[in-house]
Amino acid sequence: SLDRACAGVDRVLGAAHGLAMTNGTHTLEAALAACDVGEGDEVIVPGMTFVASAGAVLAVNATPVLVDIDPETLCIDVVAAEAAITGRTRAIMAVHVAGAAADLDALTELCARKGLHLIEDCAHAHGTFWRGRGVGSWGSFGSFSMQSSKLMTAGEGGVLICNDDRLRDL
Repeated sequence: SLDRACAGVDRVLGAAHGLAMTNGTHTLEAALAACDVGEGDEVIVPGMTFVASAGAVLAVNATPVLVDIDPETLCIDVVAAEAAITGRTRAIMAVHVAGAAADLDALTELCARKGLHLIEDCAHAHGTFWRGRGVGSWGSFGSFSMQSSKLMTAGEGGVLICNDDRLRDL
């Protein structure tokens, strides 16, 4: 069943929970909603990404704040992300690109220090690991898309992983 497949995905990546959803965009929207991101809030998003990353932020009535990427990894630039933080910032969305992981050491430290959620968009990073642990398992949520153009496909669908029992149930 799909639930057993999700359980396998979360175990391999190092997450406690895996939730099957309709697609990767909905997993991002659900993650933002569970993190209580909404009207008046800001989410920092890399400027080079698919529209779904910023679109999910707009879908929960929040404002995406686009920042530069690291030219070596093509993932979010942590220094640019920190510079963009305001009193309205509630989360940083790291988008792992073409199997390259964003700097999860720096991002998890930054989010912990600033009291922000880290949401990982892993739509193009199935099977990517950072320091022996799967991407998507570092932040509040990890979002995977199974759409036909992704690295792991099911025609459509998505998986949302997390380690927090409370967030899982929201």
